[in-house]
Amino acid sequence: MSDLIYKRTNANNTKSSEERAEINAYAEGYKAFLAAGKTEREVVAETVEMVEKAGYKPYALGDKINVGDKLYYNNRGKSLFLIKAGKADVAKEGIRILVAHVDSPRLDLKQVPLYEDSDIAYFKTHYYGGIKKYQWLTVPLALHGVIVLKNGDKITVSVGEDDNDPVFYITDLLPHLSQDISTKTVASAFPGENLNVIVGGIPALDVDKDAVKQNVLTYLNELYGIDEEDFLSAEIEVVPAYKPKDVGFDRAFIAGYGHDDRVCAYPEITATLQTETDQTVLTILADKEEIGSEGATGMQSVLLKDLMDCIAQSYGVSSAVLRAHSQCLSADVTAAYDPTYREAFEARNAAYAGYGVAMSKFTGARGKSGSNDASAEFIGHLRGVFARDEVVWQTGELGRVDLGGGGTVAKFLSNWNIDTVDLGVPVLSMHAPYELIAKVDIWQAHKAFCAFIK
Repeated sequence: MSDLIYKRTNANNTKSSEERAEINAYAEGYKAFLAAGKTEREVVAETVEMVEKAGYKPYALGDKINVGDKLYYNNRGKSLFLIKAGKADVAKEGIRILVAHVDSPRLDLKQVPLYEDSDIAYFKTHYYGGIKKYQWLTVPLALHGVIVLKNGDKITVSVGEDDNDPVFYITDLLPHLSQDISTKTVASAFPGENLNVIVGGIPALDVDKDAVKQNVLTYLNELYGIDEEDFLSAEIEVVPAYKPKDVGFDRAFIAGYGHDDRVCAYPEITATLQTETDQTVLTILADKEEIGSEGATGMQSVLLKDLMDCIAQSYGVSSAVLRAHSQCLSADVTAAYDPTYREAFEARNAAYAGYGVAMSKFTGARGKSGSNDASAEFIGHLRGVFARDEVVWQTGELGRVDLGGGGTVAKFLSNWNIDTVDLGVPVLSMHAPYELIAKVDIWQAHKAFCAFIK
């Protein structure tokens, strides 16, 4: 009778030495991907390079799509759509959609960022996404992004990653002087306006005012040929300068910046490139999820509908029919159960690191508000798909009722009448500058995405 009881499976317990080697090799590829792509722009550029090597060609809106085509649509360098056109009847089977986001919590430079105070030069920032502000103090930081000049020239910035580069820094107050701060709540103790990044400390010679700021501008002009006004049309992101590293004596985990959600983006890319299928596959790397999926590069953009209309027209079916028969995995992370903070979770329904890819039937908060809440029929179908390919998976929700909650892009896909559910890798220390995932979980995510699009 014990077979009637549902039991979670630690995915590390069932692996042969051969598959363990596959897991480790796959993890090394992911670590390289994560290190090279610390911003959405960098991930898109990195992915374009990967897919072009696999024979993908640029796509222009309105062009006819033919069976066998492998195409990509680069949306403003910040989101990406891959189209693999299959021979299956889309009027009956729709298309298979994988979507992950490639933006991560960070600090953005303000449009007029540079100032000087007490012979120290700083950049002013505005945080992006849900962060614990104190976690960004006293850690090595790097600058990544672009500066677009008035003539349209685009300058790429990346400082702080090479071993010979300087890093940047936000100060904290020493414990001896922090009595007033220690009595405040975390939310009030660390104002966003105090997230000021140190960028210089040597004054320019023969300058009476703001000499350190002037010296920093001289460095920037020598490096990039820019002046202070050029920050008005720049997108510079402040990110941790950490490299991805194995964690634990057994190297079971990977610590890195941006696991949310690049730990799902990478396996959806590898699954798309490696899986032979008759299905038409649309793989999406989205921007702006961390701030509500707004704007032209977020999943609330009409671009998704436009591309699905192009696919439908190319196959000679109506867009409504195509969407009604399509299926989507919203590949987004969920919170992994942390026994150090067990009071934040409901243990029976939390996802666990090392127990495989995690499905979240619903997200939202306070009575599932803002959730997609996938249907039992769709989940039953996926159970069969994953069983067929021996995918180790689990369910998970984001914290206990009345405490947790969060959103993904799933609801935006399901609003187009597409069966959608969240499926992603459990993350410890989510939204921290250095997050943690289990290697075996990203491997199971890759297997799940391969099974789904077959």
